[in-house]
Amino acid sequence: MAAAEKKPLPFIANFAAGAIAGISEILTFYPLDVVKTRMQLATGKSSLGLVGTFGNIVRQEGFGRLYRGLVPPLLLEAPKRAVKFAANDYWGKTYLKLSGKSKMSQELAILTGSTAGATESFIVVPFELVKIKLQDKASTYAGPMDVVRKVIKNDGFLGLYAGMEATFWRHLWWNAGYFGCIFKVRAMLPKPETNKARLVNDLTAGTVGGFVGTAINTPYVVKSRIQGATKAPGVVPKYNWTYPALLTIMREEGPAALYKGFAPKVLRLAPGGGVLLLVVEFTLNIFRNALGPPYV
Repeated sequence: MAAAEKKPLPFIANFAAGAIAGISEILTFYPLDVVKTRMQLATGKSSLGLVGTFGNIVRQEGFGRLYRGLVPPLLLEAPKRAVKFAANDYWGKTYLKLSGKSKMSQELAILTGSTAGATESFIVVPFELVKIKLQDKASTYAGPMDVVRKVIKNDGFLGLYAGMEATFWRHLWWNAGYFGCIFKVRAMLPKPETNKARLVNDLTAGTVGGFVGTAINTPYVVKSRIQGATKAPGVVPKYNWTYPALLTIMREEGPAALYKGFAPKVLRLAPGGGVLLLVVEFTLNIFRNALGPPYV
């Protein structure tokens, strides 16, 4: 059966593949996420950089601090990545049907990715909030549930969704760049003749997509500022809405401040994007072979 005639795998297969990929990626690259958050939470101009921030955390707080806040994203990665890839698959089919096209185009790949990112954002906000609170150097929280209890007590249940708007934009732009680049890079690479060559192409396309997505969405450093802030009654937060906050950071700290944490973030999400796509496609291929025709 020709590749184009393969029957799409059931939803549960895509969900499981995304879950496995997400957990693999977070366990591998999480310390870089902690370093990125610290750099983004630091106001004013800092000369520490990636290595300096990493060294300071280990020296002053111990190596274990690099895995502080791991539980929320670890619990989140399975549904988050599953939703990312399942939503991309769903919206891709939907847009193809609406446009009357039979094959994905570059424009549709970007639109599909951005819509998948928007879908994903609604799930991740509470988990991201807990993670940011725990990763902050000044954090006094005992653990994830302590964050949840205190946020709800002080700000109500909707307090868990602080930074929703910034998260929406961050995920929309990252996924647009990620899936848009995957489509383009795959088209540029030689057609794979073996499974090994196909996996190499997936790793390459995913890594390039991760880099471009990160370069596009890193200015949304404001998400960390919004979610890391402590709210005071009757006081309007300094960082509230995304785009006005971006202008505030540029005005007070300079344009370079929008790329605080870029180095650890791109070092995680560029190869992490490659690992995600590689593990997803590898897992889906196992499912296809296990299920047999008409999936292979």
